[in-house]
Amino acid sequence: MATKQRGRPRSFDRDEALEKALHAFWQHGYEATSVADLTRVLGIGAPSLYAAFGDKKALFDAAVEAYATSHNGTFIDRALAEEPTAVAAFTRILREAAVGYTAPDRPRGCMVLSVGVSATTPEVVAKMRELRALNLAVMTARVQADVTAGVLPPGTDPEKLATYAGAVLQGMSAQARDGADRELLQRVAEVAAAGFAAAAEGREVGASGA
Repeated sequence: MATKQRGRPRSFDRDEALEKALHAFWQHGYEATSVADLTRVLGIGAPSLYAAFGDKKALFDAAVEAYATSHNGTFIDRALAEEPTAVAAFTRILREAAVGYTAPDRPRGCMVLSVGVSATTPEVVAKMRELRALNLAVMTARVQADVTAGVLPPGTDPEKLATYAGAVLQGMSAQARDGADRELLQRVAEVAAAGFAAAAEGREVGASGA
């Protein structure tokens, strides 16, 4: 007589399920994505969802963590780490945002920015604000490093420049959500990158710098 197995193996791939949940939250926001929506998208029952991830908030937190280590969540850190100057890093960030925010295989825009705009749950609002503040802090630090190294003029305002870049990214994300195509966002990125470089280097916007 066959021995009955103890426990029941999961009938789904956890990483694949997390990816589907990530897309649901990204597309619709936190509050508008119900547990019923999640079980339908993931193709599992509520007991399996709770067993694998905990409650809806825990699943959302896991989705945000997954976003931070994949998709659009890593391009800012990569650019800041790999480019030789803050100007080069921000130019790359803006250009890659135009591509990432309009990728055909995922929801449009930035998940953190999109969810942050619509969220009303205090814990989610605070989490999205914390992530935006973290990005602002690392961008500010990158500009400050160039000022300290003498790459940028001593009168450069790192926080102002980082805030400018963040505001452009938020606008590009919103426009992508509203249907702006990649070509348009790429043009926006080039104009914004030129403005960032001019401000960072103490030039008038539109000046050649020659």
